[in-house]
Amino acid sequence: MHDDQHGTAIISSAALLNALEIAGKRIEEVKVVVNGAGASAIACTKLYMQLGVRREHVTMCDSKGVIHASRADLNASKREFATTRDARTLAEALVGADVFLGLSTANVLTPEMIRTMADAPVVFALANPNPEIAYEPAIASRPDIIFATGRSDYPNQVNNVLGFPYIFRGALDVRATCINEEMKVAAVRALAALAKEPVPDTVMAAYNKEKIVFGTDYLIPKPVDPRLITAVAVAVARAAIKSGVARQEIADWDAYAYNLEARMGLNNSLIRQIRDRAKKSPGRVVFSAGENARVLQAARDLVYLGIARPVLVGDAANIARLMRENHLDEQGITIVDPWDDRESLRRERYAHLFLEKMQRKGVTLGDAYEKMKLREYFALMMVESGDADACILHYANSYQEALRPTLQIIGTNNREGHVAGMYIMLNKKGPMFFADVLVNAQPTAETLARTTLLVADAVRQLNIEPRIAMLSFSNFGEAEEESPRKVARAVEILHEEHPELRVDGEMQASIALDGKQRFSKYPFNKLGDERANTFIFPCLNSGDILSKFARELGGAESVGPVLLGLSKPAHAMPEEASARDLVNIAAIAIINR
Repeated sequence: MHDDQHGTAIISSAALLNALEIAGKRIEEVKVVVNGAGASAIACTKLYMQLGVRREHVTMCDSKGVIHASRADLNASKREFATTRDARTLAEALVGADVFLGLSTANVLTPEMIRTMADAPVVFALANPNPEIAYEPAIASRPDIIFATGRSDYPNQVNNVLGFPYIFRGALDVRATCINEEMKVAAVRALAALAKEPVPDTVMAAYNKEKIVFGTDYLIPKPVDPRLITAVAVAVARAAIKSGVARQEIADWDAYAYNLEARMGLNNSLIRQIRDRAKKSPGRVVFSAGENARVLQAARDLVYLGIARPVLVGDAANIARLMRENHLDEQGITIVDPWDDRESLRRERYAHLFLEKMQRKGVTLGDAYEKMKLREYFALMMVESGDADACILHYANSYQEALRPTLQIIGTNNREGHVAGMYIMLNKKGPMFFADVLVNAQPTAETLARTTLLVADAVRQLNIEPRIAMLSFSNFGEAEEESPRKVARAVEILHEEHPELRVDGEMQASIALDGKQRFSKYPFNKLGDERANTFIFPCLNSGDILSKFARELGGAESVGPVLLGLSKPAHAMPEEASARDLVNIAAIAIINR
C-alpha cells in the first residue's frame, strides 16, 4: 500500500466523484484522458474504473504520446491501457474529453487544449511541484472548468494526508490482513460525502475564510478537518469487516468513533453527553439573529446533528437568499418573519401577553405592539407563549441589552429574582464551571450564595457533582479586607443552610486547583484533597477577565455564557460567537427545557 500511488488514487477519486456530480455527468459515460503512465497514474486509473469509468473511455498518454495498440515499445503495465483510437497526441486525445488527469510533468497542458474538451471539463493537474498547467491560465481558459492541483495555495488540493494515516488507522483497528478494493472505495466515498457536510468553524478559520461550501472550489475536505479520522477510519474498518479481511470485530461503532477523536485530542465527553441528551428529544430553538451567517450555519448543523429544530427570526427573503449563497439546505429549518403581514395575528397576541406582564410599569398597548416588531422581543415571546422551547439572542456590545427583555418576558424561577452567568471551560483536565461572569457586578455575600446554588444545580443537571471553590485573593481568613470577608460570609451562609453542598473558601485559585496542597495546609476544608471543578468569583471583573484569559491563553474551549435562574431556557450570545458555540448553547438549552 503506497501513499503516492493508492493515496493519490483515493483522494483524486473522491474529488472526481464530486466534480462529476457538480458537472451533472455520469461516471459510466465520461471520457478520461490520463497524462502519465507511472505507478501513480495507473493506480488512479484502476480505481476510477473500479468506481465506474469504462476502460474503453480511457486514453492514457506517456512522454511519447497516446499509448496506442500499434506501438511496439509498450511494457505490460502500459499495454493494459492501450487504445485503438485515432488520437496520437495529448492534444488530439483531449478533444471532447470530460476529464483530464495529469500525473506527469509541468506545463504540458495548454489553455487551447482545455477549450477543446467537453462542457464542464474536470481538470486534475497533479504534477508536483509545478502542475501540468498553472492555476491562473487554467481558470481563465473557460468559465465552466472544475480544476484541482496538488498545491496547497489553490483550491481543491489533492493532498494524500486526507487519507493517511486514517486509512491505516481503520485497517489496523480491525487487524485487516490487507487493504482491498472495498476498503479503498469506502475511503473514497467517505471523503466525497464529508465534503458535502457543513464545514466546521475551525477549518474556515484556519484558511481565513468566512465560508467554505461544497462546489467547484471545494470538492474534497481540507487537510485540517478534524472529522477526517472518524469519517475515513470508520468507513475503512467497516469495509474491512464486511469484505471478510478483518480479524477483529467492532461491536460499538459510536464508541469506536469517540475513541478515534480522543486519540487526536478532540474528545470532549461533556459536549458529547450534552448533545446526545438533546438528540433524544430535539426541541424548537428560536434564534433572534436569523440573518447572521454563523446562525445559519449553526441551524444547518443542528438539523444535521439531530439536536434541535431551529427557528430563524428575520427577513424571510434575506434569510432564503443567504441560505442559497452559502449552499445551505433549508430542510428542517423554520423561518419566521415578524414583519410579514401573515404574522399580524401572532404579533397582536404577543403584544397583549407582553402588556399583561408589563402593566403598571409604564408600558402602553402601543408600546407593546412596537416591541413585537423587534426580533429579540418577538423571539422571546415565542418561548413564553409556547411557540418555541428555547431562545438564543445575540448582543453586540452589552450583555445587559439582551438581559433586559429576557427578564421582562421570561422571568426567573426563584422568588429572589436572581440570575447569574456561567461559562463551562473545557480542557484536558476536565470541565470547569466559572460564575458569575456576566450579570452581578458587585455581589453581596447573599448574592454570592444564591449564585452558588444556581451553579450547583446547573452542574448537577450535567451529571457532575460540583466541588465548589469560593475564590478570593485570601485563604481561609488570612486577610481582613472587605472582599475576602464577603466571600467568607457567603461560605458561612451556604454551610448553615446547605450543609450537603461541597463548597468552601475563601481561597486562592492555586489552592482551589491543588487539592493536595489545600488539604495539607487546611485539612478542615470541605473539599478534602480533591481538585475543585466549580469556581465562584467575588466580583464580575475577576470572573470576566479570568474566563477570557483561560479561553485565549490557556487553550480551553468555552461553552456559554449560560444564563442561570430563568423560568424557561434563554441565552444571549455575542455577535462573534461561532457556529460551534451556538450549537453547544442550543444543546444546553434543549436539555434544560
